Amino acid sequence: MKSHSQLPPIVADLFALLNARVPYAVLRNYAGLPTENESRDIDIAIERRHYRSIRADLLALVEREGWRVATLLHSDRLVTWVCGRVSDEGDVDIVQLDFFFHTSVWGIALLSAREVVERRVFNGRVYHADPACQLLDKYLYNRAVGSAYPARYAATRRAAEADPFVCAKVRSLYGVSGLAACDAASRWRLLGAALVGNLRRRPFGLLCGMVAFLYTFVANYVRSSTGFSIGFTGPDGVGKTTVIETMLERLGPVFGKAHAYMHFRPTLFGNLGDVAQQAGLKREVDRDYSRPHRGGRTGVLSSLARLAYYTVDYVVGYFLRIKPVVRITRLVVFDRYYTDIVCDSRRSRIHLSPRFLYWYGRLVIPRLDYQILLTADTDAILSRKRELDREAVAAINARIDYLATKPGHHRIENNGSPTAAVASILRLVFNSQHRKNAKRIV
Repeated sequence: MKSHSQLPPIVADLFALLNARVPYAVLRNYAGLPTENESRDIDIAIERRHYRSIRADLLALVEREGWRVATLLHSDRLVTWVCGRVSDEGDVDIVQLDFFFHTSVWGIALLSAREVVERRVFNGRVYHADPACQLLDKYLYNRAVGSAYPARYAATRRAAEADPFVCAKVRSLYGVSGLAACDAASRWRLLGAALVGNLRRRPFGLLCGMVAFLYTFVANYVRSSTGFSIGFTGPDGVGKTTVIETMLERLGPVFGKAHAYMHFRPTLFGNLGDVAQQAGLKREVDRDYSRPHRGGRTGVLSSLARLAYYTVDYVVGYFLRIKPVVRITRLVVFDRYYTDIVCDSRRSRIHLSPRFLYWYGRLVIPRLDYQILLTADTDAILSRKRELDREAVAAINARIDYLATKPGHHRIENNGSPTAAVASILRLVFNSQHRKNAKRIV
């Protein structure tokens, strides 16, 4: 059995507000709430109209207690708030709130929040779903998408599978006699039955649900405004890897698993030298990747050819590998991105003017939400790693200073502990994300 972890005080204040203002029910993992929980992910069933009536007050509560809405997801069936706070000591708290309006697949309604709330139970601290609705919320969805009911919820199934409400719901929605028959049926038979039933009982609601599903799915992909992306650039020895690892550790458990880590580019295509060798343009490829600055200086034509090759990877890869992640409440982290070409031309062997490369990137290369320019004193960098000499470090730092004056680029010092640098980065990101998300909430 999982042990409960202590929750920050804001969760208790959140439930005090919910208890006083609107009908709701926690769907699962409610035993320790509002002070403890198995995870920082709290699922709340609530009617859309009731959510809308309190969202401004929820936002005011978040802001009053020094928290920020780091990511915000609007879908057809739920709204997700991922809230974060960085303490004065550099500690990071993360809480995820999922407000479910209904359980559905492709806009086809399976179980409404009203049904859950009508059967809710109060344990003296929070309202929660009864065993029947705890089972149905997960079971109906999993069967509709062709998945088995999770074994870790076996106790919930045993407690509720004989409940008359469960039997009646499965029979009316899926047209089967009970859970055993539902287990054996194919997802397409079940989903088809749910579609026909919705069409017969609530045709206008079904149409609205399917339109809402398509609209939010496309809008979240096009806008990419739910999750966010961060790129890190800086000279070797500045501590990028340690800072990134520390940041991801601080962002867990919500972002600890819900992130994608990439290096330099999306990598739809292989190393340029390998591609040239396969095409017969090059006999041998230097694969001594332990010395990234080993290559000699390239001419303008060679630099432009490399830039063109990487451009295709950045542009196409952004839509195939980055957007699908950030369209939901997830994080993409790049250890180096296009900005590394601007700052460290020896590494990429693209020896062109930094000003040209910056403006080219601004016009052509898809931008990440946050470009962190990590730097430190030259002596500190050289004491950590001797990949570069003093002159090379100074040249990269000069280009970092140039980029730091441009929109979306943020210079962060890493002369001390990585925890201090991470705290500065997350405060920057949380504050910026909150300004954007607050406008979408109210």
